[in-house]
Amino acid sequence: MSVATIQSDRLGANPFVVEGPIVSGSGIPGPNFSLGAVAGGDRESEWVYCQLVLASQTTLQPGQWFQWTKDYVASLLTTAAAVVGNRCGVFSGASQPQTITGGPIGSITLAAGTYYIWLQRNGQAPALVTTATAALVVAETTATAGLANAPASATATTKAIANVNFAAANQTFTATTVNGSPVLTSLGGLSANAGPFIGASVSGTGIPGGTTITGITYAPNNVIQSITLSANATANGTGITITATGVLEATLMRPFLSKVN
Repeated sequence: MSVATIQSDRLGANPFVVEGPIVSGSGIPGPNFSLGAVAGGDRESEWVYCQLVLASQTTLQPGQWFQWTKDYVASLLTTAAAVVGNRCGVFSGASQPQTITGGPIGSITLAAGTYYIWLQRNGQAPALVTTATAALVVAETTATAGLANAPASATATTKAIANVNFAAANQTFTATTVNGSPVLTSLGGLSANAGPFIGASVSGTGIPGGTTITGITYAPNNVIQSITLSANATANGTGITITATGVLEATLMRPFLSKVN
């Protein structure tokens, strides 16, 4: 996953900060940037500043897909709501004092209200993907908000997402597990910025079914140092092969909704 390092000539905002809720007359300024402002980072990454209006409590997770209008009003991407021609990208994570729950570079739960968020449109990024098969160059919407699909061939009535591909259908690496602990250490087979990502489902010896990644600690060189799971390991193990699925490394090239399949 790319990390933003260059913002704009105006100081103070960070692409991993969700601003809001903005309440008219509260004295809290918002937005802090012009809608459509672009932030840049390493590996050709770009983020776009958008408005997000939530009608109800919503949890945002790294890798969720959004679309935005020409006025930079964003919404979670679904087949039913997708508009051909709209630009789209992913939410990379949140780092702010939570509204309800959340933490640094992870999922965040927001109350209803108006927010301003940075959405990634270019570079390497986590992406929530259901079916992932074949060459991983077919991308399309699904009925589930924020979730894309990468099937072997297009699914009728979905909306095609152009200019995106995926590194692999899943990711395997090795780790040390400790019985009764949710933390994986002594990780092997991982590259800087390449995942796995928060929200991914994981499986392996001593890992309970339905376990996901809830936290990641990075070393200064951006290589993952440790991984925290949603459940404790049930056995001690060294060099255990772990498989992560559901949140893939995507290469975004300013995606947009190109057609109805």
